[in-house]
Amino acid sequence: MGRAYGTGMKFDIDAFAERYVAVWHEPDPVVRKESVAALWAADGTQATEESVYRGHEALTDRVASAYEQLVRDGGYVFRSAGDVVGHHDTVTFTIWMVPAAGGPVEWAGRMVLLLDADGRIREDFQYTLPVPPCASTRAIAEAFVRRLADGNPEDIGELFADEVEWVLDWPDEGHPAVPWIRPRHTRADVVAHFREIAAHHAAGGSAAPEPHLVVHDTDAVLLGEIRQTVRATGREYAAKVAVHLTVEDGRITRYAVYEDSLTVARALAGE
Repeated sequence: MGRAYGTGMKFDIDAFAERYVAVWHEPDPVVRKESVAALWAADGTQATEESVYRGHEALTDRVASAYEQLVRDGGYVFRSAGDVVGHHDTVTFTIWMVPAAGGPVEWAGRMVLLLDADGRIREDFQYTLPVPPCASTRAIAEAFVRRLADGNPEDIGELFADEVEWVLDWPDEGHPAVPWIRPRHTRADVVAHFREIAAHHAAGGSAAPEPHLVVHDTDAVLLGEIRQTVRATGREYAAKVAVHLTVEDGRITRYAVYEDSLTVARALAGE
């Protein structure tokens, strides 16, 4: 069960925010109309800086227009910033608009929603906000995680700056079993790094839990576990890892990795 909301009610505000964000991505006109009716009261409104939309018909047209211009044709997606809070008849949270393929946040908005006794929106106020540095940092870090899971080295490299500060704790002479663990300096080096990793491991690897993400201003830290299968031997291994990313102007400029390299080296060496 989600977090309780409202006096005398049990209301999952996290799920409510997810439903609100999801309606702006809905491609099916019938489902979209039903979703709008489920979210807003019959005479509910949304007020932006430019306009006020009242009633289900106007709100459905508003959502459809935003979907067509920004999601379908514009290639953007909306994401909750994960800061939803609420009490009595009010829920508020932040939404970020980011490229669907991954990239910095290009718009941020604060939603202030006043609900009726049935938990539907009677008044919806939308405020455009300055995009904080941490928003783009989180968006880039999340895109990095998704692209890492997809396994395309070129797509991963697109997230990095032309010049990259590459930080690792590894002897200069390296280890013959893990040639990819060595200094890197450019975006091309980054692509080569992940291409070499892929060459030594079975496609798809092993399922690993979603890493925990911590963000502060331009820095993001990913805490997780590597699970891979060595291509040459079929041997599986797991190693703890922490990755520290610095994001500037929508690109990763610093990549510091702290991993259990001994476990990796032993698995690749067949020890």
